[in-house]
Amino acid sequence: MIRKTIDETVHNARGGEGSVVFSHILTKEELMGHANVYAKVTVKPHSSIGYHQHVGNTEPYYILSGKGIFTDNDGTRSEVGPGDVCVIKVGESHGLENNTDEDLVMIALIINEG
Repeated sequence: MIRKTIDETVHNARGGEGSVVFSHILTKEELMGHANVYAKVTVKPHSSIGYHQHVGNTEPYYILSGKGIFTDNDGTRSEVGPGDVCVIKVGESHGLENNTDEDLVMIALIINEG
């Protein structure tokens, strides 16, 4: 089977600001309970994914293009850009802010604790 990604625009994602576009590579059903999200995620300029906790799952981000500020579990804020991997362990919290005038694009995979 070949198909296009399924795009979903979310406003105020996880309590953040602005708009985030999720281009779902696989649907939740196609992930067969192993994961909740596998998507290319575009954080629009001056938008964010609010600080939130992962209970029962983990979520790595892989930054493809653009720059932003990643807030880690301990509150540390770090600039991220292409090639960076942000790892969030089970039970930890994180957020991501695009404070630029360009899209921040990444791959996100929310993997369920096994």
